[in-house]
Amino acid sequence: MKTIETKNNIPVDLADVPIHTYAIFFEIVSALMKNKTVHCTTYFAFENKTNLQFICCLADDATSSLHLLSHQMPIDALEPIEALTKKINAFHIFEREIAENFGVEFKNHPWLKPVRYAKNRANSEKQINNYPFFKIDGFDTHEVGVGPIHAGIIEPGHFRFSCHGEIVHHLEIQLGFQHRGIEKLYLTKPHLLQRTILTENIAGDTAIGHTLAFVNMMEALYGIEKDIRWVKMDMLRSLALEVERIAIHVGDMSNLCLDVAYQLGNAVFGALRTPVINFFQFWCGNRFAKGLLRVGYNPHPFTPQLMERLVKILEEFDIKYMEMQHKTFTLPSVLNRFEKCGILNMEQMDMIGAVGMSARMTGISRDVRASHPFNYYEHLAYEPVLLETGDVYARAMMRNLEIQKSMAYIRTMLSQIYRLNVEEPQKYRADIYDKKMIPNQICVSLTEGWRGEICHTGITNEKGDLMHYKVKDPSMHNWTALALALRQNEISDFPINNKSFDLSYCGHDL
Repeated sequence: MKTIETKNNIPVDLADVPIHTYAIFFEIVSALMKNKTVHCTTYFAFENKTNLQFICCLADDATSSLHLLSHQMPIDALEPIEALTKKINAFHIFEREIAENFGVEFKNHPWLKPVRYAKNRANSEKQINNYPFFKIDGFDTHEVGVGPIHAGIIEPGHFRFSCHGEIVHHLEIQLGFQHRGIEKLYLTKPHLLQRTILTENIAGDTAIGHTLAFVNMMEALYGIEKDIRWVKMDMLRSLALEVERIAIHVGDMSNLCLDVAYQLGNAVFGALRTPVINFFQFWCGNRFAKGLLRVGYNPHPFTPQLMERLVKILEEFDIKYMEMQHKTFTLPSVLNRFEKCGILNMEQMDMIGAVGMSARMTGISRDVRASHPFNYYEHLAYEPVLLETGDVYARAMMRNLEIQKSMAYIRTMLSQIYRLNVEEPQKYRADIYDKKMIPNQICVSLTEGWRGEICHTGITNEKGDLMHYKVKDPSMHNWTALALALRQNEISDFPINNKSFDLSYCGHDL
């Protein structure tokens, strides 16, 4: 057996994950990745008794299958291994993280630099102040450093531009300035409610996206039997994810207009974001939807009054939004700044393993809602928005089209919600919170947050406790896309390109 095949949120026995020699592991991964519908969702290592065990999950978007396979080596006798990155560039971020965390040497890796400077990194002598920046020599070249401290509310991150005049030849992005030890806290905070609240704070602007991955996985690992009531709860969870998507997307539209000095768009889109994000305040008491999702039950029922409020919000939003997006995407001064700025192509995005909007703006159909459907998306037959130009215009238009599509799917769910004639589970589940998970399991949970593919992986030990928990935010892949987008652009184009991706610092640093 080369791999064990599973599906999104379907656990398998850890012992059933094939453990290969590294040479065979390398061959299997290389062969599977030749298929353009296959990409790597996660590749990590963890200490399993006396071994360092490596887990790789490859997703086949054509069949909705997840392929798990593994290799391992003794913790006290780590050996250098050939870098997969040399053959499949998309593995660069995974191998760099493993090297930093455990000291594994990946031979012939082209860019084996630190990823996060995590507190528990293998070599504490590698300090963030001594990051090995790439250098371009030349009499007329110069460097411009931005950050890590920025004006306004931007989180800490350093951007090093290598320029010839105003033209950027290379941008290197150095992160790792903030850490909360998220993954370790999953193991040291044993109560399920603690872990849920922890997940809500991985990235504040993606509370639903990350927490949905967590609750779906926990319900699988706890072996919760789902009945007809879960259909309604799945619908509400999917609805919440699309409301979050609309709110963040329209906020980004506002910021993009600000960066091209289109004040009307900035003001109107900014104002439109407020009632959408504030809907969560009425639903669960928190405008970022913290507290809305819980394992095994719904603490905040979706009442007829809430439905009426959301319908009204969407009606008012739709009229104003459609008028404003039309003005924005037909205004020559806006298009002059959006079009042909920060161009990326399909080959580049495939090479770095891009996910979410960064992939779809170049024609790569990578959207978990369609390829590995979760919750109510199994009933919606979601069709991803695909564009091809790969520039700031594509990233802005992607948001515009996804906002319209999200509104349509929310309305579809609202029209169906009370036809189910069933109440979702609404009571605190003491029977869940006080028991153990299924022992010796591994479960991969994928959701499509507004930035793209979110991947959570949980592994339980023989006692039914969490042995390892792995989080991957889409920004892990897509920061490289921003760096590539700046090449051969003027340095003054950085703000609009940066905003067009709107990547997460905290979701990357964890």
